[in-house]
Amino acid sequence: MPTRRSTPHAIVANLSPPMPSPETVLLAVTGMSPAVLTETVWALAHGPDSVIPSRVIAVTTTEGRRQIEAQLFTPSSRLEGLTAWESLRRSLAQLGHDPTDRLRFGTTADDVRVITAVDPVSGRSQELTDIRSPGDNDAAADFLLEQVRAIVENPDVHLIASVAGGRKTMGALLYACLTLVGRETDRLTHVLVSEPFETFREFYFPGQPGGLVSGRDARTLDPAMATVELADVPFVPLRNLFPRHLGRKVGTFSRLVDSCREHVRQAAGENVRLTLDETRTEIEANGVRLKLSPREHLLLLFLALRAKGDEPPLVAQKDAIGALNEFRTHLLRSAAPDDFTDWRHTPSLGTPLEEGDLRKALSSLRQRLREAGPATAAVAACLPQKGRFALSVPGPLIFVRQ
Repeated sequence: MPTRRSTPHAIVANLSPPMPSPETVLLAVTGMSPAVLTETVWALAHGPDSVIPSRVIAVTTTEGRRQIEAQLFTPSSRLEGLTAWESLRRSLAQLGHDPTDRLRFGTTADDVRVITAVDPVSGRSQELTDIRSPGDNDAAADFLLEQVRAIVENPDVHLIASVAGGRKTMGALLYACLTLVGRETDRLTHVLVSEPFETFREFYFPGQPGGLVSGRDARTLDPAMATVELADVPFVPLRNLFPRHLGRKVGTFSRLVDSCREHVRQAAGENVRLTLDETRTEIEANGVRLKLSPREHLLLLFLALRAKGDEPPLVAQKDAIGALNEFRTHLLRSAAPDDFTDWRHTPSLGTPLEEGDLRKALSSLRQRLREAGPATAAVAACLPQKGRFALSVPGPLIFVRQ
């Protein structure tokens, strides 16, 4: 019987199709100087690992959008009748780069994304003209987080984020978003332009057409003399730590930050061994002894016994005042009446604590623990935070001597 052989068609059928290369998206915050976009694209193309982004997304304000339209997408006689963006694409092509099906960018809402906030009274959405208030800052944080999250959740997309433009707070928020949800394969960058070209409004990239460009001081220079480089900004991708512990995705920027902080406190608490004494204002944290003030010791003992008893966290400091004063009264009654060396006879403990007293005691306790060294600083990381008045140390790791 003749041997059966695979036909060429069978061989082709058994071959897997080549994997498509990941799409690269440049996400940038911009403001009054959108030339950071052309500068960044130029630097990416001329870096050690030449990259031409598939598309560009700019996050900005209404004024920033106007500047993009005026500076990047308005034809200029200086640029031989082209827009700055068209000139960039043509220059890259002339230098051997292929921008075909790449560098998608324009003035549509899909390319230029204006930060939007909601008026709490009317419920009406409105585009921000600037970031001027804490509410604007919160809106910008949430907006940026959604832009980053939408990109990084797609495994076929590689993100390059740029913090070079816009207000400093926008760059800081974008950095925070990359830290919270970015991946190891994503990049965070800042473009560096040599002086004095970084202040030249007519400068877009080295070698741009049109001859000399003018600066604010009336100097004219050849743009070919400029050096544009990209600096990678290191960040720690925390996304691999928190999803396993959060159990669910968190919506807003502030809620995600709070959830991550809570996990950090829990992780810190799992590495703490804390011993307190009811008869002396002394604690031992991870083998290091530390003497506290009476009110500091009262507060820490109160928190430690609640944690050891697996009692639920209190929501706020004001909710803790009543329980803390009840604990104070019980503690004073347990002191030997004739032993005036006992810390529980301290005059400052004889008066009920008010919210201001509690706030001061917590602040001084946190500072004392941090200043005493790494061993006790681990306890400081477990102290109450906004929205959660509790000690984040597991009960079995807390010991109380009577």
